[in-house]
Amino acid sequence: MARIIILGAGVMGSAMTLPAAHAANRITLVGTHLDEEIVGSVASTSHHHPRLNITLPDVVTACSWTEFGAAMNDGPDLLVLGVSSAGIPWAIDRIAESIKSPVPILMITKGLAASDEGVEILPHLLAHEVEQRTGLSVPVMAVGGPCIAGELAAQRDTSVIVAGHDPDQVAAASRILRAPFYHARSSSDLVGVEICAAFKNFYTLAVGAPVGLLERDGKAPNGALMHNLASSLFSQSLAEMAILVEALGGKVETVLGLAGSGDLYVTCQAGRNGRMGRLLGRGLPYSVAKREHMSSDTVEGAQLALDLGPTLKNMMARGVLPHDRLPLTRAIIDAICHDAPLVLSFDRYHRG
Repeated sequence: MARIIILGAGVMGSAMTLPAAHAANRITLVGTHLDEEIVGSVASTSHHHPRLNITLPDVVTACSWTEFGAAMNDGPDLLVLGVSSAGIPWAIDRIAESIKSPVPILMITKGLAASDEGVEILPHLLAHEVEQRTGLSVPVMAVGGPCIAGELAAQRDTSVIVAGHDPDQVAAASRILRAPFYHARSSSDLVGVEICAAFKNFYTLAVGAPVGLLERDGKAPNGALMHNLASSLFSQSLAEMAILVEALGGKVETVLGLAGSGDLYVTCQAGRNGRMGRLLGRGLPYSVAKREHMSSDTVEGAQLALDLGPTLKNMMARGVLPHDRLPLTRAIIDAICHDAPLVLSFDRYHRG
Protein backbone atom coordinates (compact mmCIF):
# COMPACT_ATOMS: atom_id res chain seq x y z
CA MET A 1 0.00 0.00 0.00
CA ALA A 2 1.40 3.38 -1.04
CA ARG A 3 0.61 6.96 -0.12
CA ILE A 4 -0.12 9.17 -3.12
CA ILE A 5 -0.71 12.91 -3.34
CA ILE A 6 -2.39 14.32 -6.45
CA LEU A 7 -1.99 18.08 -6.86
CA GLY A 8 -4.80 19.35 -9.04
CA ALA A 9 -8.43 18.22 -8.67
CA GLY A 10 -9.53 18.84 -12.25
CA VAL A 11 -10.91 16.05 -14.39
CA MET A 12 -7.63 14.31 -15.21
CA GLY A 13 -6.06 14.63 -11.77
CA SER A 14 -9.24 13.34 -10.18
CA ALA A 15 -9.65 10.53 -12.73
CA MET A 16 -6.20 9.29 -11.71
CA THR A 17 -7.61 8.47 -8.29
CA LEU A 18 -9.40 5.47 -9.83
CA PRO A 19 -6.31 3.43 -10.82
CA ALA A 20 -4.41 4.82 -7.84
CA ALA A 21 -7.08 3.52 -5.47
CA HIS A 22 -7.29 0.05 -6.95
CA ALA A 23 -4.47 -1.43 -4.82
CA ALA A 24 -5.90 0.16 -1.64
CA ASN A 25 -3.39 3.00 -1.78
CA ARG A 26 -4.11 6.06 0.36
CA ILE A 27 -4.73 9.12 -1.79
CA THR A 28 -4.87 12.81 -0.96
CA LEU A 29 -6.46 14.88 -3.72
CA VAL A 30 -5.30 18.49 -3.35
CA GLY A 31 -7.29 21.15 -5.17
CA THR A 32 -5.89 24.42 -6.45
CA HIS A 33 -7.60 27.75 -5.84
CA LEU A 34 -9.69 26.95 -8.95
CA ASP A 35 -10.96 23.65 -7.52
CA GLU A 36 -12.80 24.81 -4.40
CA GLU A 37 -16.21 23.55 -5.53
CA ILE A 38 -14.77 20.17 -6.46
CA VAL A 39 -12.88 19.80 -3.17
CA GLY A 40 -15.98 20.73 -1.20
CA SER A 41 -18.06 18.10 -2.97
CA VAL A 42 -15.47 15.32 -2.77
CA ALA A 43 -14.76 16.09 0.88
CA SER A 44 -18.45 15.69 1.73
CA THR A 45 -20.05 12.38 2.63
CA SER A 46 -21.13 11.89 -0.99
CA HIS A 47 -17.55 11.92 -2.38
CA HIS A 48 -19.15 13.11 -5.63
CA HIS A 49 -16.98 14.76 -8.28
CA PRO A 50 -19.24 17.31 -10.03
CA ARG A 51 -17.28 17.49 -13.30
CA LEU A 52 -16.64 13.78 -13.76
CA ASN A 53 -20.09 12.92 -12.34
CA ILE A 54 -18.79 9.92 -10.41
CA THR A 55 -18.26 8.99 -6.79
CA LEU A 56 -14.57 8.90 -5.97
CA PRO A 57 -13.24 5.93 -3.96
CA ASP A 58 -13.47 6.03 -0.17
CA VAL A 59 -9.67 5.95 0.16
CA VAL A 60 -9.51 9.44 -1.41
CA THR A 61 -9.23 12.41 0.94
CA ALA A 62 -9.76 15.83 -0.62
CA CYS A 63 -8.31 19.08 0.70
CA SER A 64 -7.41 22.63 -0.32
CA TRP A 65 -3.98 23.64 -1.59
CA THR A 66 -3.45 25.42 1.73
CA GLU A 67 -3.06 21.94 3.28
CA PHE A 68 -0.57 20.73 0.67
CA GLY A 69 2.43 21.37 2.91
CA ALA A 70 0.95 19.35 5.75
CA ALA A 71 0.17 16.49 3.37
CA MET A 72 3.73 16.51 2.06
CA ASN A 73 5.08 16.32 5.62
CA ASP A 74 3.71 12.79 5.89
CA GLY A 75 6.21 11.56 3.25
CA PRO A 76 4.23 10.40 0.19
CA ASP A 77 5.54 7.60 -2.02
CA LEU A 78 4.45 9.44 -5.18
CA LEU A 79 3.37 12.97 -6.06
CA VAL A 80 1.15 13.19 -9.15
CA LEU A 81 1.05 16.65 -10.72
CA GLY A 82 -2.21 17.36 -12.51
CA VAL A 83 -2.54 21.14 -12.71
CA SER A 84 -2.99 22.90 -16.05
CA SER A 85 0.12 23.86 -18.01
CA ALA A 86 -0.57 27.49 -17.11
CA GLY A 87 -0.47 26.48 -13.44
CA ILE A 88 3.03 24.97 -13.56
CA PRO A 89 4.84 28.05 -12.15
CA TRP A 90 2.35 28.10 -9.24
CA ALA A 91 2.81 24.36 -8.69
CA ILE A 92 6.60 24.68 -8.72
CA ASP A 93 6.34 27.32 -6.00
CA ARG A 94 4.12 25.06 -3.88
CA ILE A 95 6.35 22.01 -4.33
CA ALA A 96 9.58 23.90 -3.66
CA GLU A 97 8.24 25.32 -0.39
CA SER A 98 6.80 21.98 0.79
CA ILE A 99 9.08 19.17 -0.35
CA LYS A 100 11.39 17.73 2.33
CA SER A 101 12.83 14.68 0.56
CA PRO A 102 13.29 13.57 -3.08
CA VAL A 103 9.72 12.36 -3.58
CA PRO A 104 9.18 10.91 -7.09
CA ILE A 105 6.93 13.14 -9.18
CA LEU A 106 4.70 11.90 -12.00
CA MET A 107 3.41 14.62 -14.33
CA ILE A 108 0.13 14.31 -16.16
CA THR A 109 0.34 18.01 -17.04
CA LYS A 110 1.28 18.51 -20.70
CA GLY A 111 3.14 21.38 -22.31
CA LEU A 112 6.50 22.76 -23.35
CA ALA A 113 8.49 25.86 -22.49
CA ALA A 114 10.78 28.07 -24.55
CA SER A 115 14.40 28.02 -23.36
CA ASP A 116 17.73 29.50 -24.41
CA GLU A 117 18.45 26.28 -26.32
CA GLY A 118 15.02 26.25 -27.97
CA VAL A 119 12.42 24.01 -26.33
CA GLU A 120 12.34 22.46 -22.84
CA ILE A 121 10.00 19.75 -21.62
CA LEU A 122 8.14 20.45 -18.39
CA PRO A 123 9.60 17.52 -16.37
CA HIS A 124 13.10 18.90 -16.97
CA LEU A 125 11.94 22.40 -16.06
CA LEU A 126 10.32 21.15 -12.85
CA ALA A 127 13.32 19.04 -11.81
CA HIS A 128 15.72 21.91 -12.47
CA GLU A 129 13.66 24.45 -10.53
CA VAL A 130 13.16 22.17 -7.52
CA GLU A 131 16.87 21.31 -7.35
CA GLN A 132 17.89 24.95 -7.73
CA ARG A 133 15.55 26.08 -4.94
CA THR A 134 15.87 23.16 -2.50
CA GLY A 135 19.05 21.29 -3.40
CA LEU A 136 17.01 18.09 -3.84
CA SER A 137 17.48 15.95 -6.95
CA VAL A 138 13.92 14.82 -7.61
CA PRO A 139 13.04 12.11 -10.17
CA VAL A 140 10.37 13.56 -12.46
CA MET A 141 8.44 11.25 -14.78
CA ALA A 142 5.49 11.76 -17.12
CA VAL A 143 2.45 9.90 -18.43
CA GLY A 144 1.64 10.00 -22.13
CA GLY A 145 -0.72 8.27 -24.52
CA PRO A 146 -4.45 8.25 -25.24
CA CYS A 147 -6.27 8.89 -21.97
CA ILE A 148 -9.62 10.69 -21.90
CA ALA A 149 -10.44 11.59 -18.31
CA GLY A 150 -14.10 10.60 -18.51
CA GLU A 151 -13.26 7.16 -19.86
CA LEU A 152 -10.64 6.58 -17.18
CA ALA A 153 -13.11 7.71 -14.52
CA ALA A 154 -15.59 5.15 -15.88
CA GLN A 155 -12.83 2.54 -15.62
CA ARG A 156 -12.76 1.93 -19.37
CA ASP A 157 -9.62 0.16 -20.58
CA THR A 158 -6.87 2.75 -21.01
CA SER A 159 -3.28 2.19 -22.21
CA VAL A 160 -0.59 4.73 -21.39
CA ILE A 161 3.16 5.26 -21.41
CA VAL A 162 5.03 6.07 -18.18
CA ALA A 163 8.33 7.68 -19.15
CA GLY A 164 11.36 8.75 -17.17
CA HIS A 165 15.14 8.62 -17.01
CA ASP A 166 15.29 6.26 -14.01
CA PRO A 167 13.92 2.81 -14.95
CA ASP A 168 13.48 1.79 -11.32
CA GLN A 169 11.35 4.84 -10.54
CA VAL A 170 9.33 4.31 -13.72
CA ALA A 171 8.68 0.69 -12.77
CA ALA A 172 7.72 1.68 -9.22
CA ALA A 173 5.25 4.34 -10.41
CA SER A 174 3.73 1.90 -12.91
CA ARG A 175 3.25 -0.70 -10.16
CA ILE A 176 1.60 1.80 -7.83
CA LEU A 177 -0.93 2.82 -10.49
CA ARG A 178 -1.54 -0.60 -12.04
CA ALA A 179 -5.20 -1.61 -12.30
CA PRO A 180 -7.18 -4.08 -14.47
CA PHE A 181 -8.38 -1.13 -16.59
CA TYR A 182 -5.17 0.99 -16.52
CA HIS A 183 -2.38 -0.53 -18.59
CA ALA A 184 0.95 1.25 -18.23
CA ARG A 185 3.96 0.60 -20.44
CA SER A 186 7.43 1.88 -19.55
CA SER A 187 9.65 4.10 -21.69
CA SER A 188 12.99 5.81 -21.23
CA ASP A 189 12.13 8.37 -23.93
CA LEU A 190 10.86 11.14 -21.67
CA VAL A 191 11.63 13.81 -24.28
CA GLY A 192 9.81 12.01 -27.08
CA VAL A 193 6.75 11.28 -24.98
CA GLU A 194 6.46 14.89 -23.85
CA ILE A 195 6.97 16.35 -27.34
CA CYS A 196 4.20 14.07 -28.63
CA ALA A 197 1.91 14.92 -25.72
CA ALA A 198 2.16 18.64 -26.41
CA PHE A 199 2.16 18.61 -30.21
CA LYS A 200 -0.80 16.25 -30.58
CA ASN A 201 -2.99 19.21 -29.55
CA PHE A 202 -1.18 21.47 -32.03
CA TYR A 203 -1.66 19.13 -35.00
CA THR A 204 -5.28 18.39 -34.12
CA LEU A 205 -5.96 21.98 -35.21
CA ALA A 206 -5.11 20.90 -38.77
CA VAL A 207 -6.82 17.50 -38.67
CA GLY A 208 -10.00 19.22 -37.47
CA ALA A 209 -10.00 21.71 -40.34
CA PRO A 210 -11.77 19.46 -42.92
CA VAL A 211 -14.93 19.51 -40.78
CA GLY A 212 -15.02 23.29 -41.23
CA LEU A 213 -14.12 23.06 -44.92
CA LEU A 214 -17.05 20.69 -45.41
CA GLU A 215 -19.40 23.09 -43.63
CA ARG A 216 -18.14 25.92 -45.81
CA ASP A 217 -18.20 24.08 -49.14
CA GLY A 218 -20.99 21.57 -48.49
CA LYS A 219 -21.21 17.88 -49.27
CA ALA A 220 -20.48 16.69 -52.79
CA PRO A 221 -23.52 15.92 -54.98
CA ASN A 222 -23.03 12.23 -54.20
CA GLY A 223 -22.88 12.89 -50.46
CA ALA A 224 -19.10 12.43 -50.19
CA LEU A 225 -17.39 13.91 -47.13
CA MET A 226 -13.72 14.79 -46.53
CA HIS A 227 -12.28 11.79 -44.71
CA ASN A 228 -9.50 11.46 -47.30
CA LEU A 229 -8.33 14.97 -46.51
CA ALA A 230 -8.47 14.46 -42.74
CA SER A 231 -6.51 11.21 -43.07
CA SER A 232 -3.85 12.89 -45.18
CA LEU A 233 -3.47 15.64 -42.60
CA PHE A 234 -3.25 13.04 -39.83
CA SER A 235 -0.43 11.31 -41.70
CA GLN A 236 1.40 14.58 -42.34
CA SER A 237 1.04 15.50 -38.67
CA LEU A 238 2.75 12.28 -37.62
CA ALA A 239 5.52 12.79 -40.16
CA GLU A 240 6.27 16.28 -38.89
CA MET A 241 5.91 15.23 -35.26
CA ALA A 242 8.60 12.61 -35.90
CA ILE A 243 10.93 15.28 -37.32
CA LEU A 244 10.42 17.46 -34.24
CA VAL A 245 10.88 14.57 -31.80
CA GLU A 246 14.12 13.45 -33.43
CA ALA A 247 15.51 16.98 -33.73
CA LEU A 248 14.74 17.72 -30.07
CA GLY A 249 16.38 14.57 -28.74
CA GLY A 250 13.59 11.98 -28.67
CA LYS A 251 13.09 8.67 -30.47
CA VAL A 252 11.12 8.41 -33.70
CA GLU A 253 9.58 5.08 -32.64
CA THR A 254 7.80 6.92 -29.81
CA VAL A 255 5.76 8.79 -32.43
CA LEU A 256 4.53 5.51 -33.90
CA GLY A 257 3.20 4.21 -30.58
CA LEU A 258 0.69 5.21 -27.92
CA ALA A 259 2.36 8.54 -27.11
CA GLY A 260 2.28 9.74 -30.71
CA SER A 261 -0.23 8.17 -33.10
CA GLY A 262 -2.40 6.84 -30.27
CA ASP A 263 -2.72 10.17 -28.48
CA LEU A 264 -3.18 12.13 -31.73
CA TYR A 265 -5.97 9.76 -32.78
CA VAL A 266 -7.96 10.13 -29.58
CA THR A 267 -7.44 13.91 -29.48
CA CYS A 268 -8.83 14.22 -33.00
CA GLN A 269 -12.07 12.48 -32.01
CA ALA A 270 -13.41 15.45 -30.01
CA GLY A 271 -12.39 18.41 -27.90
CA ARG A 272 -11.39 22.05 -28.00
CA ASN A 273 -8.48 21.71 -30.42
CA GLY A 274 -10.66 20.01 -33.01
CA ARG A 275 -13.35 22.65 -32.56
CA MET A 276 -10.82 25.40 -33.19
CA GLY A 277 -9.56 23.51 -36.24
CA ARG A 278 -13.13 23.38 -37.55
CA LEU A 279 -13.43 27.17 -37.21
CA LEU A 280 -10.12 27.68 -39.00
CA GLY A 281 -11.34 25.34 -41.75
CA ARG A 282 -14.43 27.49 -42.17
CA GLY A 283 -12.07 30.36 -42.98
CA LEU A 284 -12.26 32.32 -39.72
CA PRO A 285 -9.06 34.06 -38.59
CA TYR A 286 -7.84 32.64 -35.29
CA SER A 287 -8.43 35.88 -33.35
CA VAL A 288 -12.05 36.01 -34.53
CA ALA A 289 -12.65 32.32 -33.86
CA LYS A 290 -11.25 32.63 -30.35
CA ARG A 291 -13.03 35.87 -29.49
CA GLU A 292 -16.45 35.05 -30.92
CA HIS A 293 -16.73 31.29 -30.47
CA MET A 294 -14.24 30.02 -27.86
CA SER A 295 -13.47 33.00 -25.65
CA SER A 296 -13.74 31.02 -22.39
CA ASP A 297 -11.94 27.90 -23.65
CA THR A 298 -8.28 27.04 -23.27
CA VAL A 299 -7.20 25.67 -26.66
CA GLU A 300 -3.96 23.90 -25.81
CA GLY A 301 -2.73 23.52 -29.39
CA ALA A 302 -3.26 27.20 -30.15
CA GLN A 303 -1.59 28.21 -26.89
CA LEU A 304 1.40 26.06 -27.80
CA ALA A 305 1.64 27.85 -31.15
CA LEU A 306 1.51 31.24 -29.43
CA ASP A 307 4.08 30.24 -26.80
CA LEU A 308 6.54 28.42 -29.06
CA GLY A 309 5.79 29.65 -32.58
CA PRO A 310 8.51 32.34 -32.61
CA THR A 311 11.00 29.92 -31.05
CA LEU A 312 10.24 27.21 -33.62
CA LYS A 313 10.52 29.68 -36.49
CA ASN A 314 13.86 30.87 -35.09
CA MET A 315 15.08 27.27 -34.84
CA MET A 316 14.11 26.74 -38.48
CA ALA A 317 15.94 29.88 -39.53
CA ARG A 318 19.09 28.67 -37.71
CA GLY A 319 18.88 25.23 -39.27
CA VAL A 320 18.19 23.46 -35.98
CA LEU A 321 14.85 22.36 -37.45
CA PRO A 322 14.44 21.58 -41.19
CA HIS A 323 12.30 24.43 -42.55
CA ASP A 324 11.29 22.67 -45.80
CA ARG A 325 10.18 19.48 -44.06
CA LEU A 326 7.74 21.20 -41.69
CA PRO A 327 5.17 22.87 -43.99
CA LEU A 328 2.12 21.99 -41.88
CA THR A 329 3.87 23.14 -38.71
CA ARG A 330 4.63 26.50 -40.34
CA ALA A 331 1.07 26.80 -41.65
CA ILE A 332 -0.42 26.24 -38.18
CA ILE A 333 1.97 28.76 -36.60
CA ASP A 334 1.07 31.36 -39.25
CA ALA A 335 -2.65 30.76 -38.76
CA ILE A 336 -2.49 31.10 -34.97
CA CYS A 337 0.24 33.71 -34.51
CA HIS A 338 -0.50 35.91 -37.55
CA ASP A 339 -4.20 35.32 -38.29
CA ALA A 340 -3.27 33.92 -41.71
CA PRO A 341 -5.57 31.44 -43.49
CA LEU A 342 -4.71 27.83 -42.68
CA VAL A 343 -3.04 26.84 -45.95
CA LEU A 344 -3.07 23.12 -46.78
CA SER A 345 -0.33 22.72 -49.39
CA PHE A 346 -0.22 19.16 -50.67
CA ASP A 347 2.59 19.88 -53.13
CA ARG A 348 4.77 20.58 -50.10
CA TYR A 349 3.54 17.58 -48.11
CA HIS A 350 4.16 14.98 -50.76
CA ARG A 351 7.48 16.01 -52.24
CA GLY A 352 9.86 13.07 -52.52
